[in-house]
Amino acid sequence: MYQAVSFPDNVTLLDAHPEPADSKGEILRGLMSDPKTIDPKWFYDTTGAELFVEITQLPEYYPTRTEIGILTMHRDDIAAHCGTGSVLIEPGSGNAEKVRLLLDALQPSTYVPLDISAEQLGEEAALLGQQYPWLNVHAVCADFKDSDAYLDSLPQGRRIIFYPGSTIGNMEPEAALEFLRFARQITAPDGGILIGVDLHKDKATLDAAYNDASGVTAQFNRNVLDHVNALADAQFDSSTFRHKAFYNEDLRRIEMHLVSQEQQSVRCNGEVIQFMDGESIHTENSYKYSVKGFTDLASRAGLKVEQSWTDKQQMFSVHYLSSA
Repeated sequence: MYQAVSFPDNVTLLDAHPEPADSKGEILRGLMSDPKTIDPKWFYDTTGAELFVEITQLPEYYPTRTEIGILTMHRDDIAAHCGTGSVLIEPGSGNAEKVRLLLDALQPSTYVPLDISAEQLGEEAALLGQQYPWLNVHAVCADFKDSDAYLDSLPQGRRIIFYPGSTIGNMEPEAALEFLRFARQITAPDGGILIGVDLHKDKATLDAAYNDASGVTAQFNRNVLDHVNALADAQFDSSTFRHKAFYNEDLRRIEMHLVSQEQQSVRCNGEVIQFMDGESIHTENSYKYSVKGFTDLASRAGLKVEQSWTDKQQMFSVHYLSSA
């Protein structure tokens, strides 16, 4: 049990002790693959998390403010579909910024922030308990996919999964399908899934969102190499790599890369990784969907879209899904 903070009476924390990642081995395997890759989860050391917050406030980066606008404008209708008194589960809850927009309207019996970082989870759970004294907060430190570690601990009730931020767009389509199937298992038979999904749009808007004029996204991308240095005993000089992001229209995804600006050798976890001048490391994908495309994906997972909400410009979408 995480004991670094004092919890109000309405807050509990279950530490299911998720297995620590084999970061060194995983990073090395990615860098030795063809093409070279680094998993985007390694973006988020302290500096990376701070840079991402800065990205969400940039004029070019529309997703965060647009989704917040949708949740704020439509929260009563969202509450009508989700119902009140549910067990509201948020995988990868982080700082729980967006759920705060909905708690008063949804009035869940229990909010379950679920994350693998016990320290942040404990701090946010305690803060939520103070801010919402009427709300039971049952924080769970676990991997969402490891349902055996936490499902039996959840209070009884109809389950709603809240998954904002178009995080599903970072998954390959088949992985996104498996996520939705798993979420359906968790919420069946009478629950639902409230999910944010970024929409396909013109290439210029998408390219600009990931290539901001102030260069913050480039800093964020290069910072992953500094994090890898700490995680995997590597010796990257991030200044020798340039940020590259573009919208792949055929695959309907943003691709982010780090491109070596010279021929070089980099030590990592006892191995030497060779880079040609111009060779890239693929660091992230962000898939974009049409409303119909996402509806079709949900259908393949045994889900139906009960309602979709978008902004006026059709930049972003939020969907409520239930078992078909």
